[in-house]
Amino acid sequence: MLHLDIWLLLGATLVLSAIIAVRLSHKAGLPTLLAYMGLGLFIGESGPLHIYFDNAELAETLGFAALVLILAEGGVTTSWRHVRPSVPAALSVSTIGTLISILVVAFAAMWLVDMDWRPAFLLAAVLAPTDAAAVFSVLRRLPLPSRLSGLLEAESGFNDAPVVIIVVTLSAHGTAPNLAELLGVMIYELVAGGIIGFVVGWLGAQALRRVALPASGLYPIAVLSLSIGAYGATSLLHASGFLAVYVSALVLGNSRLPHRPATRGFAEGVGWLAQIGLFVMLGLLADPGDLPGQIVPALVVGFVLLLVARPVSVVLSTIGFGMSWGEKVFASWAGLRGAVPIVLATIPMVAEVPSADRMFAIVFNIVVVFTLLQGPTLPLVARWCRLKSDEQTRELDVEAAPLEELHADLLEVRIPADSMMSGVEIFELRLPPGASITLIVREGASFVPEPTTPLQAGDTLLVVTTEAVRETAERRLRAVSRKGRLAGWFGETGG
Repeated sequence: MLHLDIWLLLGATLVLSAIIAVRLSHKAGLPTLLAYMGLGLFIGESGPLHIYFDNAELAETLGFAALVLILAEGGVTTSWRHVRPSVPAALSVSTIGTLISILVVAFAAMWLVDMDWRPAFLLAAVLAPTDAAAVFSVLRRLPLPSRLSGLLEAESGFNDAPVVIIVVTLSAHGTAPNLAELLGVMIYELVAGGIIGFVVGWLGAQALRRVALPASGLYPIAVLSLSIGAYGATSLLHASGFLAVYVSALVLGNSRLPHRPATRGFAEGVGWLAQIGLFVMLGLLADPGDLPGQIVPALVVGFVLLLVARPVSVVLSTIGFGMSWGEKVFASWAGLRGAVPIVLATIPMVAEVPSADRMFAIVFNIVVVFTLLQGPTLPLVARWCRLKSDEQTRELDVEAAPLEELHADLLEVRIPADSMMSGVEIFELRLPPGASITLIVREGASFVPEPTTPLQAGDTLLVVTTEAVRETAERRLRAVSRKGRLAGWFGETGG
């Protein structure tokens, strides 16, 4: 039995090793999940530390908890303005596309690797969702069209919910489930989860904007607690907790809350820690002795998923959304799998479904092999498809702190290097009455500006604004940053 100090030393060493792995994976263009799972295999029963872990039920519970935190981080750090145009297409891919993918992979598993119908459909369902952690860690580094990157990000946040319903249903039935009943359950769980998530996020944002907490560090904790609470409340009502946590975090992350940059930073840190713990645990759970025997079935099913099921599902589910063939090809190749399929594969193990151990080994092999294949090649595929970013980096970084007794807010605005606000004089900002730039910090020195003071890239502005005009002031600042002093002439509203 290891002492507490040994466990703490081991934990710290693993986390630091994982942080180093992030740097190495970033250079190679790989999702960090491979390094984390490798750490888990290394310290497992076949490694030098011989740590034994085979509790599938505990792995399922901890895995779901980690996914909740990862989805919350994804929602908080996702820009609604960025993904909003892609939401209808993402919903279609997450539902219709997911069902198409399940059908194609299930029939391939029955015919090509000799699986019975139930394990085949379970395997197909487990493999259907893309992974939020993998998508966020890889795709946010690529200069893609906003519509395409928004589609892939939103899909990874939405598609966990319907798949969990299918996997749980198939794991609990010995015979074929009633399709009409399953469809009704899915519709209820998704609609209820989305509504509850939105309500919790909106009410939480209203409360946090009106209550000045005694310390800035409490705001990030409150935001994550609200998102986790949305998951718990929704699950108690037998609705989709995964959709609720993502939607509530998306609403909170895009609301004009105090200390938003700090909240995003805290959420990212928690998300990274959840990823590290999750992937290391999954590496511990995997039995290295079982993996080689399932490599051939994994390759067969994986190539069907990558080259047939994913492209067919993307093409059919995006009909009518105006996507180019280049965008569809890239979206097909960018369907990265990661922790979600492996966590979902523990559900049949807990339910003692026949062939569940074989299914877990197949899924683990697919995640490792195809992450190695897809991750590093995404930049090349983007070039082949002639995709490039259509966005300009002119977004302001706005930090807010409430001045409760004055019924006002103090905004800290940082002007980025390529902002069109550079050269604009303060009076040309045309801020609404009730908002005023009180101080400018430039190159380490602060001064009180005049109306004719020109702004410069790199400046930090302190803006005092009443609660009533805060949103209007922020929209105006963002509009000028994107389009300059004539933003209104270009139809830019700063939304």
